Amino acid sequence: MSEGTSSAATTREKDLIASVPTKLWIGGKQVDAENGSTFPVRDPSTGEVLTEVSDASPADAARALDEAVAVQKSWAATPARQRGEILRAVFESITEHADDIALLMTLEMGKAFAESQAEVKYGGEFFRWFSEEAVRIAGRYTPAPAGNGRILVTKQPVGPVLAITPWNFPLAMGTRKIGPALAAGCTILVKPASETPLTMLYLAKLISEAGLPEGVLSVLPTSKSSAVTGPLIDDPRLRKLTFTGSTEVGRMLVEKSSKNLLRTSMELGGNAPFVVFDDADIDAAVEGAMLAKMRNGGEACTAANRFHVQNSVKDEFVAKVTEKMRAMTVGRGSDPDTKLGPLINEEQRDTVAELVDDAASKGATVALGGTAEDGPGWFYPATVLTDVAGDARILSEEVFGPVLAVRGFETEEDGIAAANDTEFGLAAYIFTRDLDRALRVAEAVETGMVGVNRGVISDAAAPFGGIKASGFGREGGSEGIEEYLETKYIALQ
Repeated sequence: MSEGTSSAATTREKDLIASVPTKLWIGGKQVDAENGSTFPVRDPSTGEVLTEVSDASPADAARALDEAVAVQKSWAATPARQRGEILRAVFESITEHADDIALLMTLEMGKAFAESQAEVKYGGEFFRWFSEEAVRIAGRYTPAPAGNGRILVTKQPVGPVLAITPWNFPLAMGTRKIGPALAAGCTILVKPASETPLTMLYLAKLISEAGLPEGVLSVLPTSKSSAVTGPLIDDPRLRKLTFTGSTEVGRMLVEKSSKNLLRTSMELGGNAPFVVFDDADIDAAVEGAMLAKMRNGGEACTAANRFHVQNSVKDEFVAKVTEKMRAMTVGRGSDPDTKLGPLINEEQRDTVAELVDDAASKGATVALGGTAEDGPGWFYPATVLTDVAGDARILSEEVFGPVLAVRGFETEEDGIAAANDTEFGLAAYIFTRDLDRALRVAEAVETGMVGVNRGVISDAAAPFGGIKASGFGREGGSEGIEEYLETKYIALQ
């Protein structure tokens, strides 16, 4: 494991933490929680407390919704160009503060600093993209086919939104919800994950400084998620719920949202197949595998979870990818030598270890890693499993860690069948030199997104989302803003 940070870096970290709002963000400013309670935010690399943040109660959430409702009409009436200029200013502010945001994410989530820098670039792009989409909200005007009038179709903001975001991408999972909501003219309440609230609170400050009117955005960190979000979802004034997280929680939220028929968008769990055919460029496939698997340390819903490699090239692929995985230096994310930071908490580390042990017990070969190191922090090494049995849990459950599990197949039909052998349908990756095969397989796999000869597919300009148990709705692209708009038809004589 690499050495810890220097005293100078530690001083910078402390100064950065001190600059972050640690209270609730309501009405464009920091406010104390109603009962004055707080909860700790920990550094996953040490388990030590970084700081304490205010712990929102249901009463605090109601106050935030009151603020959102009070300014919803005025924000919706704000010219689209003005809304777009505010979003553009936020993008520029994120770019200006990129290193501070990246370090903050590394401290509270654990990822390597280079990974955090990549997330800042990706997350900030949603504000630039939707600053441009704000002025492109369009309708249509046509004569009625029967000749008895005119058809006018227009778009209006859905209304107050509740966004529930996960811990694995503390910036980007928020920006790709906040960006389109604000562009569409919606007010929004954000409930960040209790493990990583600091990045979202810091972002709220930057958004306020960019000129967003008070009350349009609130941030509600809390250790009591369901107690705080439940009453909001039950409140008829809330009109949309957007969630990124596990399928299990997503199902419960959809059921709860049915009471008031909320507009919902759900970006849920994944179990992405990575399919390598015998005509693939194996070196390119290995590079793609490292991106698809090890981005964010494997803690991503789009992370490749199951590596299905055609038997004739499996040994070559395994040998080369194992060497790449061996070079993944484990350490504290702020250390410049670190390529793989800790997992988010002890529970997640234990879950990864259980999946590896289960696979090994059912005959898989542990080619690399497979055992957590002793010491502080929640670290798990880069791990490669080969010849994974079909009934191993790791093929059906989302591993959310740095484990690459390989299983062979014979024919193209076998590869497609293996890829589709899951309830999930978020992303898939295909490596082949044959364009006809690439299109044929891309159309056959049951996922909302497919990467062909590339290991990273996320793009603010593209619609992100899944099918089946991976949810519904899209984030990003021209499709993303539609999730925050209602369609109104006006019949004219």
